[in-house]
Amino acid sequence: MTEYVSVVRGVGGYLPERVLTNDDLAKMVDTTDEWITARTGIKKRHIAADGETTSDLGTVAATRAMNAAGVGPGDIDLIVVATATPDYTFPATATVIQHKLGITQGAAFDLQAVCSGFVFAVATADNFLVRGQFERALVIGAETFSRILDWSDRSTCVLFGDGAGAIVLERQEKAKAGDRGVKGIHLRSDGRFRELLYVDGGPSTTQTVGHLRMVGNQVFKHAVGKISESVRAAAQQAGIDVKDIDWFVPHQANQRILSAVAERLGLDDHKVVSTVADHGNTSAASVPLALAAATDDGRIKQGDLVLIEAIGGGLTWGSALIRI
Repeated sequence: MTEYVSVVRGVGGYLPERVLTNDDLAKMVDTTDEWITARTGIKKRHIAADGETTSDLGTVAATRAMNAAGVGPGDIDLIVVATATPDYTFPATATVIQHKLGITQGAAFDLQAVCSGFVFAVATADNFLVRGQFERALVIGAETFSRILDWSDRSTCVLFGDGAGAIVLERQEKAKAGDRGVKGIHLRSDGRFRELLYVDGGPSTTQTVGHLRMVGNQVFKHAVGKISESVRAAAQQAGIDVKDIDWFVPHQANQRILSAVAERLGLDDHKVVSTVADHGNTSAASVPLALAAATDDGRIKQGDLVLIEAIGGGLTWGSALIRI
């Protein structure tokens, strides 16, 4: 039987034009640029324009990933969109993006694992591809978190922003792909920690969208330990030593979490891709945005071993090792 692997063919990202700096926020809530920077590393975030939707952001990122991969609408037969801020309750934002891209074949659906969504989406698409069920997938993380923030709550509104990132994953025969492809994946969730990070609304509970609520210090504590555990599990599954990783592309939630996880894993600072200062926490979009930034500027090259990881509401967490 032919063995397949999922290979990254192209990466793309998109940030809305409107920028909200820390100084701008200081005019809205009781905070300062110094306070935000010292505790999070964030300097600014991007905010979707009026009428600009999650699917709009995801469509631009997907188009850039397809262009980088040299593929067109007729080449994509699977779309998995990770988002906690869909355009509608239904239909899936993935189907909206599918239509906007002019793709009329295959399947498209959304996946909800909040900030961990992109890692979960990569794992989902990888399973479909390696089983031979689809040829080529768009895996997208897209969010408009500005729409669910309480802009009077300085503990949360300073952290989040909007954006989208995407990759094209292609099924290739293992014998021909060489060492490239998704090497190892580890996913976890534990609903006991729901109240640490959640939205206080929903169709079945309040019939409202609700606002994001977070117990930041507890999320930080869980993030460092759980992410480190997940990374080691994914590396063990792949038979790879963590120290052999070329690039660490973490969820861009907080610079202190990024640094703490890298230190616990024994990874050198120069291997860590950090874009959190430029766009804050964009939830499911943050990993592919960082991946796109490091690919566009030439840091990540074909053949590099890349580690992605994230933790989000649920709690959910996970990691994946990919030879680009």
